[in-house]
Amino acid sequence: MFDFAVVTQWVDTLLRSFLPDQAALLVEFLLVGLCLLTAYALIALALIYGERKICAWFQCRLGPNRVGPYGLIQPVADMFKMLIKELIDMNHSDKFLFRVAPFIVIISSVLAFGCIPFAKGLEILDFNVGIFFLLAVSSIGIVGILLAGWSSNNKFSLIGAMRSGAQMISYELSIGLTILTMVVLSGSMQLSTIVESQANGWFIFTGHIPAFIAFVIYLIAGTAETNRGPFDLPEADSELTAGYHTEYSGIQFGFFYLAEYLNMFVVAAVAATLFWGGWMPLHIPGFDNFNMIMDYIPSLFWFFGKVALMIFIIMWFKWTFPRLRIDQLLRLEWKYLLPINLINLMLMVIIVVFGLHF
Repeated sequence: MFDFAVVTQWVDTLLRSFLPDQAALLVEFLLVGLCLLTAYALIALALIYGERKICAWFQCRLGPNRVGPYGLIQPVADMFKMLIKELIDMNHSDKFLFRVAPFIVIISSVLAFGCIPFAKGLEILDFNVGIFFLLAVSSIGIVGILLAGWSSNNKFSLIGAMRSGAQMISYELSIGLTILTMVVLSGSMQLSTIVESQANGWFIFTGHIPAFIAFVIYLIAGTAETNRGPFDLPEADSELTAGYHTEYSGIQFGFFYLAEYLNMFVVAAVAATLFWGGWMPLHIPGFDNFNMIMDYIPSLFWFFGKVALMIFIIMWFKWTFPRLRIDQLLRLEWKYLLPINLINLMLMVIIVVFGLHF
């Protein structure tokens, strides 16, 4: 399997051959930032197009089919339209916080996006406490949402922001506990180490029942964390117009729109990394020829294939189930998911301590 560390080391050696160390480091930072933002934008456009097509498929429609072949250029046209839209300032709003809020949301999303190991040797941030850092930076987004709702001077925006705060803080507990369950199984908080420890079997198969329970709860909580249906109470169109971003227009609204889709990608990528081996191919102990064939498939294909499957399931949730009430949403977390998570974590600890896993 190709190791992308060869490419990154070659670029580093090339830059240092004709630049001072500090200048080479600065150029590397700029290149990494450029690649990160480019991937961020391209993945967002692909997800927007994909959701429109999947939504149309569920509703027996065609979806985008005019702009470009199969409507492929429709998201690009919408992007340019959004970029040239006028930015409207609301009267009696806190203009500074109103403008800062979208940047806080997008920064949180980009930082979480940078933690993902896309392929072998292709990760930007790879700390020994990577899981802790991922949880920390992904939690910053709620600050931007609360600021957006409060600074807009709009009762619908404020209600949407308060709903989002209650929802995200509640479901972060379940996400944290499911991730902690898999950290117990892997024995590491470093994402690259977690992926490599699944070389002889993905955790969804080798972790017994607790891993499967953690996966199901993670998908439910991750869908709620990204404010997507059927947990889209903060943006309930029939009740709150558009929730916390009702008063935003142009690129400011675009930041919220992008962050929602990329947060969905981050949730799916973390699920693929923790439960389905990330970029690691499918290996079955004892089947050496089969494992060798699997190794020929590039790690990027494995990773994006798994992430695409997770995203499809999350979209399936949205276009299948009706929206919950706020009391039902919070009851699901506090009365059901959280107790199950705590019991499941104890069960995983018992399995690891006594060596009962595969």
